[in-house]
Amino acid sequence: MEKIRILLVDDDRQNSELLRKFLEVEGYEVDYAENGHKGWEAFTTTKPDLVLLDINMPLINGFELARKIREQDRDVLIFFLTDRTEKADRLKGFDLKGNDYIPKPFYPEELIAKIRERFEHRQASLPSRMTIGQTIFDSNLSTIEYAGTVQHLSARQSDILAILAQHIGQTVERSYLLEHVWGNDSYANSLALNVQITYIRKMLEPDTSISIVSLKKRGYRLEVIEST
Repeated sequence: MEKIRILLVDDDRQNSELLRKFLEVEGYEVDYAENGHKGWEAFTTTKPDLVLLDINMPLINGFELARKIREQDRDVLIFFLTDRTEKADRLKGFDLKGNDYIPKPFYPEELIAKIRERFEHRQASLPSRMTIGQTIFDSNLSTIEYAGTVQHLSARQSDILAILAQHIGQTVERSYLLEHVWGNDSYANSLALNVQITYIRKMLEPDTSISIVSLKKRGYRLEVIEST
């Protein structure tokens, strides 16, 4: 199996070098950039699987860089590593389709656990292309296709739909979705889940054979009406 490639973008060179060595010992291939401008250059040339992104950086800050990355790549994982812990900052990070938001200081072992969980989930046994109702869902491309029309999902929306599709007709607990898609069940992430479910429902709306049912304070169930 190819090594997972990580791009670390942070202007704290000393701590970044320590983190880089820790990640490399764990078997990851790591590229480092010391500011947002160099981070963007590195992203376009290295094509990483995961971007570890500080927010407070010169030239291009982490939020701006995440926006540029998402305009080009919907699938790459983005983890914000930052000392900006206000609710508004966390919500902005998730609004930019960040996959996790990890406050500094953190234990390297905690970061490793989150990385492993993410990539184990992505390599799960769900077929990359499957039919749900009359809609074709491709988890590798993060697309849904209905009646010839293709729509693109964000990486997080694709992860949510993949989990629901693995449990068609069964209730998926909110806590399970939050832990597997965001990494924790914080209040901010819970609000973000509500928003992402709304987006997914809107995109699936043309296919009347599919519905996502909400179960108050419990979770969601993907239901498919079989054609007769």
